[in-house]
Amino acid sequence: MSASAAPAWSGRRLHFVGVGGAGMSAYARAAHQLGASVTGSDRSDSPFAQALFADGVLEPLIGHRAENIPSADDVVVVFSSAIAADNVERLAAAERGLRVMTRAELLGELSVLRRTIAVAGAHGKTTTTAMIAAALRGGGLDPGYLIGGALPGGGPGGEWGSGEWLIVEADESDRSLLSLDVEIAVLLNAELDHHDRFGSLAEIEAVYREFLAHAPQAVIWNRPELLALRDGPVVAYDATPELTAGGSRFEHDGVPVELRVPGAHNARNAAAALSVAALVGTDLAAAAGALGEFGGVARRFERLGATAGGAEVYDDYAHHPSEIAATLAAARTLAPGRLIAAFQPHLYSRTRALRREFGAALAAADTVVVLDVYPAREQAGDFPGVSGLMVAEAAADAAAGRPVYWLPDRDIAARVLRDLLGSGDLVIVMGAGDIDELGRRLVHSNG
Repeated sequence: MSASAAPAWSGRRLHFVGVGGAGMSAYARAAHQLGASVTGSDRSDSPFAQALFADGVLEPLIGHRAENIPSADDVVVVFSSAIAADNVERLAAAERGLRVMTRAELLGELSVLRRTIAVAGAHGKTTTTAMIAAALRGGGLDPGYLIGGALPGGGPGGEWGSGEWLIVEADESDRSLLSLDVEIAVLLNAELDHHDRFGSLAEIEAVYREFLAHAPQAVIWNRPELLALRDGPVVAYDATPELTAGGSRFEHDGVPVELRVPGAHNARNAAAALSVAALVGTDLAAAAGALGEFGGVARRFERLGATAGGAEVYDDYAHHPSEIAATLAAARTLAPGRLIAAFQPHLYSRTRALRREFGAALAAADTVVVLDVYPAREQAGDFPGVSGLMVAEAAADAAAGRPVYWLPDRDIAARVLRDLLGSGDLVIVMGAGDIDELGRRLVHSNG
């Protein structure tokens, strides 16, 4: 952080609308550690909000109300893309003439203060960002990081640190990655997603191309279609791992790496992290050792516990067909007796566009349960006829006779799964909505 930046932050007042989310809570932490006065609200309580209070960052206000915003005239109101334009606090800020700032704009300001490593791609951003932070810390550095999830052991998703580097996720969904001041750009993959905002893969690739063009250094998965998006210096990475029960082994630049997070996709994520560590001058063996201790990020193949009957219950944020396929393949490395996938589609627009691909990916499980769509920012009335049933039907078409259940009612889904599951089974609940609550109910017999 430059000397000129510190006074500007120490005098600021920031109010975060949606502060209980993983990403927004991380930004609130960073602003607090920079010396700003921070307040925040959310519609409901969350572990991230509770952690902010426990750590003395702020006392989260539960429920959105105009009076949540401090009375001072110099308050800046920060909101995420999940906060609708008619949110009462956004409206109150406009009525008072306060400055409002998107999450993306704030992240752009933060990226100017440090040498920034930004991780982009349709999948794997959160895990890879966390892995880079772990690798650099293992090599003796103290980077700042802003991650959309809790770290292993329940650590916060954001810390400013004392070092010269800042590691962040670069979000393509709202093109906010283009507002960042980036020194090292990481591109993990590129697929068509966010169908409410992008009409084609070419549109997303154009955003990634611009993102990469602004960075002096780039680390990119070694695929021709991805490397073609970069015109300049590039480090191409890959991994060919030996998969083990719940982990993998491979070598990176002659250094042995052994992970305890499952799946070939996580080996590639680790190779990306190690490539970044080498670029910044971190000792590679030390970085690899730190990744060997990396236990994953919350809601990324997170073990929730076991049912009363002895079935293992996992939760994953997978909400795209490629993510589902990777997650189920990783689950197979644990050699379950049966693999049961319970999926909650996220967004009507994504469900309508990818229903067949979702069905094909889910069919890799022995039994499939599909819940109804988690709407997030969308309204059901704008998507007539779209529901989770479309995914269940596609899964049944691809499942070659294996059972597929369409269970839109959460209580019924819990009962059916409890009856289905037995000793030796593994059930993984997947989706970017609130399906993790179903997984926790399965672990607790009184759910």
